[in-house]
Amino acid sequence: MSQAAALTRRSRPLRTSAELSSVLATAYERIDRDQHRNCWIHVRPKEEALAEAEALARRSAQGELLPLLGVPFGAKDNIDVAGMPTSAACPSFAYVAERSAQCVERLVAAGAICLGKTNLDQFATGLSGARSPHGACPSAADDRYVAGGSSSGSAVAVAAGHVAFSLGTDTGGSGRVPAGFNGIIGIKPTVGLVSSRGLVPNCPTLDCPSIFCNSVTEGKLLLELIEGFDEADPYSREARGRSSAVPQEFRFGRISASQLNSFGLPECDALYEQACGRLVGLGGEALEIDFTPFAEAGEMLFSGPWIAERYAAISKLFDVHHGDLLEVTRKVLHSAAQFSAADAFAAQHRLLKLRRQVQLLFKQIDVLVVPTAPRPFTIADMLEDPVTLNTRLGHYSYSVNLLDLCAVALPNATLTSGMPMGVTLLAPAWHDHALLDFASRWQPDNDGAPFGLNVYSRGVG
Repeated sequence: MSQAAALTRRSRPLRTSAELSSVLATAYERIDRDQHRNCWIHVRPKEEALAEAEALARRSAQGELLPLLGVPFGAKDNIDVAGMPTSAACPSFAYVAERSAQCVERLVAAGAICLGKTNLDQFATGLSGARSPHGACPSAADDRYVAGGSSSGSAVAVAAGHVAFSLGTDTGGSGRVPAGFNGIIGIKPTVGLVSSRGLVPNCPTLDCPSIFCNSVTEGKLLLELIEGFDEADPYSREARGRSSAVPQEFRFGRISASQLNSFGLPECDALYEQACGRLVGLGGEALEIDFTPFAEAGEMLFSGPWIAERYAAISKLFDVHHGDLLEVTRKVLHSAAQFSAADAFAAQHRLLKLRRQVQLLFKQIDVLVVPTAPRPFTIADMLEDPVTLNTRLGHYSYSVNLLDLCAVALPNATLTSGMPMGVTLLAPAWHDHALLDFASRWQPDNDGAPFGLNVYSRGVG
């Protein structure tokens, strides 16, 4: 029996049309209530969603197995959903998708209902959620602070209880940083494990769909539903098989105190130390690691020739010289001109050496834990210095796809300001399921029943 089937048998899915309608009514009420959060770009007409719910209820009554029966979700607006506009937060780029991205197709086939498209940093170029013509998207915890990006709307929609889960994308932290600043879970799969067909490309060799949800149990089910090789996607990769589980007594890598950098907010470092102590309490033995290879690889993403890949991908779709771009987006993309083909090859060769260092490191540890982001910034501060502060947000996340790792971002603790701060667990490529199983020790789900009648336990009020 597959994990998805097993979880479905244990779950208490919504069954009747009336129950599904009630959940959707709650979703639309909350979306309407929270328009100030700027987390939606396009919301599906309520009548369409209700009609789909009725059809799903009939199919379920006839015995069809639908693991996500009637569960509402959102999709980042650089992910195609059939019949809905895709704009990547650039209105003049918008088109109506004829076909959904494969990850959306699989969720809909499992009975989930997509309610619309969520806000993002324009063309997924940013980590703040403050680079959108639809308005900055603040954290669900505090309207003064950035939500994190680029998948800002997807994370806030989950944290505010608009939807039970959402899809984002992740190139350099976009599926993790927003999870950290909103107190939810973010799953960044191994690049190529989930098809990127139907995504507006950013850095195609590094892009991957990501998942935002409220429990590890839900995340495991969602990943199993959307993963799989896609021969129509040239960036899809054949999985190398599932890795063995992390032992009960395990070794975890941690950043030394001397290499932590919270950019002027030491309270964040203290919360990371607290998380490391918690892992010791769960049976872990800490090993201080040298973060230098990760920092060096991370600098390549926006300070190296990979920005040229981003420019090449977007310029094929849109006129980045005269198009309707925010000035900060244009500035980032135009920085690609400084890199040559020789620079690109030199960086690739250096990256392979860094990857080998990291591979050897993981022979000594079972998992690595890092802060999801160094610290939060206010929206006002981010708008005043959008490039420098955005780069700081990616200090711990930029390197992960370049180094071919998988990641799970988890809630950790709350700053005295009230802002959530998370930690991220890292493991080598293809260790996704083992990493999620390990994450269950950090956030146990005693119920074990994903997406039951209590899917809207968050966001009340």
